Amino acid sequence: MSTNKVRVRFAPSPTGGLHLGGVRTVLFNYLFAKQNGGDFILRIEDTDQTRFVPGAEEYIFNTLKWCGLEPDESPLHGGPYAPYRQSERKPMYREYAEKLVQDGYAYYAFDTSEELEEMRSTYKTEANPSPQYNHVLREKMRNSLTLSEDEVRRLLSEGAPHVIRIKLPMNEEVTFTDLIRGEVSFHTSQVDDKVLLKADGMPTYHLAVVIDDYLMKITHAFRGEEWLPSAPVHVLLWKYLFGLENMPQWAHLPLILKPDGNGKLSKRDGDRLGFPVFAMDWTDPRNNEQTTGFRERGFLPEAFVNMLAMLGWNDGSGQEIFTLDELVKSFSLSRVHKGGAKFDYEKAKWFNSEWIKRLPIASYRDTVKTFFDAKGIVVDDKFDHVLELVKDRCTLLSDFVAQASFFFQNPVEIDINAVKPKWDEKKQQFFAELIRAFELTPQWQHDDLEKEFKEMAAAHQIKPGDLMMPLRVMLVGGKFGPGVFDIAALIGKEATIARIKHALGLLS
Repeated sequence: MSTNKVRVRFAPSPTGGLHLGGVRTVLFNYLFAKQNGGDFILRIEDTDQTRFVPGAEEYIFNTLKWCGLEPDESPLHGGPYAPYRQSERKPMYREYAEKLVQDGYAYYAFDTSEELEEMRSTYKTEANPSPQYNHVLREKMRNSLTLSEDEVRRLLSEGAPHVIRIKLPMNEEVTFTDLIRGEVSFHTSQVDDKVLLKADGMPTYHLAVVIDDYLMKITHAFRGEEWLPSAPVHVLLWKYLFGLENMPQWAHLPLILKPDGNGKLSKRDGDRLGFPVFAMDWTDPRNNEQTTGFRERGFLPEAFVNMLAMLGWNDGSGQEIFTLDELVKSFSLSRVHKGGAKFDYEKAKWFNSEWIKRLPIASYRDTVKTFFDAKGIVVDDKFDHVLELVKDRCTLLSDFVAQASFFFQNPVEIDINAVKPKWDEKKQQFFAELIRAFELTPQWQHDDLEKEFKEMAAAHQIKPGDLMMPLRVMLVGGKFGPGVFDIAALIGKEATIARIKHALGLLS
């Protein structure tokens, strides 16, 4: 490209929720742009109006905002190369498509859907089970290559429905250099004559992506490796329209694979295996089907982004925890793997637990509170202190409810069966006296409570360790939670005594 400034783009279709593979493409674009002092552009590719889903575009913007990966230019943010929605750029695409026809690189095709279906049926063989509209079959179809010039003019003047297809050369090798894969070659005999302009005048992805990348001065294009088979069409379009010297450098990113490595990770895999594959909750307005996202499952954006970066990339040092700023400094395309990356939900949760420990409580307090609100648990001014106490025990932000709800309400259930096997009259007597001692304790602090407890245990000739677990179950409801005297100090004298009394009633 002639411009020196790095310009990259993410160009999603507004057809539904944003798969984590799409967010990783955004991330790699963003990191490369920021590392090189460049611009990150978001362009909405809404040329296929039949697949357009209301709310999907807004969802994409909300996802990128949550991840902290906001674009420099977009339909929302504006910019010098507007409009950034392909549907708003419709008139210009026909001009380029017509130029390709005039230059002999494309042609009008008037085939009806019935004729196309008949072609697929007639020329289907065991060796060729899916016949394509290519350099062989185009000679047998109804297009401007087989019809007379007069007939073509007549059909066009009458407004006959038609598409414009690229005319692929018959026996050429198309080669380009991929920033991840090195030199990649395709033979044109293996590629069909893709539709460039549809009957409704809208461009297909193939035409629009080339024109928009040129007009928006895109220097580098990162996309998933599933787009590799389309690369020869795009290379030829660059050659025919703008010259290969203006083509962006391409990087085809490895796929994110199912946990077993067998194929690309899909939403269905997430549903089947019980983990999210979308960044945020998505409700499909067409059928009201709901899909859970990482955010609503209790992931921090820092952890989500960190996890995505490590799917198919590492910096070679063994470091796994990176802030976004550190990723910007460390990222390099040379360290992106060629092979697919298996998605591991347990590893994703590990990233989240590490970020919960590292970040200040204030950065996620409000999000955690929404999980308490959803359960109808009213928190109070000790909330921050409580979160600090239990955060090392939480993997997801939603875990804070189970790990900390007993600080704000009596346990819903008490695991008496955990205590019963080793319960005896001696312990019953100890806790009865502990209630009286606690009632008289003037200083309700951690150290005072622990001292009182241990002195009484010694007086009753019982090891403190044999009494700690029952006390924990009485206060918490189960065998979990932070230090038991931290809990007692925080919930207060009245609640501590009431919970011990309640548990003794169940044990007696």
